[in-house]
Amino acid sequence: MSILSLSGISLILNGQQILQSVSFDVAEGEVVGLIGPNGSGKTTLFNVLSGFLKPTGGSITLRGKDITGLSPARRARLGIGRVFQNFGIFRDMTLEENVLVALEALPKEQRRSLGNLCAVVASTLAMVGLSDSAKKKAGSLSGGQMRLLEIARTLKSGKELFLLDEPTAGVSPKLTQQVADLIVELKREGKTILIIEHDLPFISRICDRVIVLDIGEVVLEGKPGEVKKQKKLQEIYFGADPTS
Repeated sequence: MSILSLSGISLILNGQQILQSVSFDVAEGEVVGLIGPNGSGKTTLFNVLSGFLKPTGGSITLRGKDITGLSPARRARLGIGRVFQNFGIFRDMTLEENVLVALEALPKEQRRSLGNLCAVVASTLAMVGLSDSAKKKAGSLSGGQMRLLEIARTLKSGKELFLLDEPTAGVSPKLTQQVADLIVELKREGKTILIIEHDLPFISRICDRVIVLDIGEVVLEGKPGEVKKQKKLQEIYFGADPTS
């Protein structure tokens, strides 16, 4: 069953065609990688999915409900969570405070259903391997740890569809593995995940399917192993072989 469906999504900004009839479905519980060279429209597509940009054409449905015209806040309440490429954490707050603020922003009924918020904060930080730094200011963390904290802030938010924008950017190999483990854990909990990523080995390890964008269009789609074998992928990233 599809949780997210895009049909003919197009976007023109300042007279320039950024997205061109992008269509694909994401099944419930699926981890999908969105890849492509810089300028291919990946983050712009996330902005459209999040509601920060309104498409020029096409439609978006979430669990069969048309959300094309809804605000970012309405989409968040319906279950879309986004982890941005640029950190949105509060650097002058502790890790505990960062997670607690996110929980306290939830609707009252949802917040009550979680029980003891302090216990939820502790278990959430433990899940992402940051318990030892709980009392530290977030600004003292490494880039990889900030990424983990950013994901932690969304873990108990009731979101069902996560949009992760380059979760391994600037992250050490050790913490990249922690991010991968966390994504696997999210999937185990029944979450659906759409990831923008440039690290192809990372994508191959954790994704069920890969969608390749180039100049705002979907040009390839399939299982990671199948897509990696496609000559078109090499042409997109490295240019056509002049001898061919």
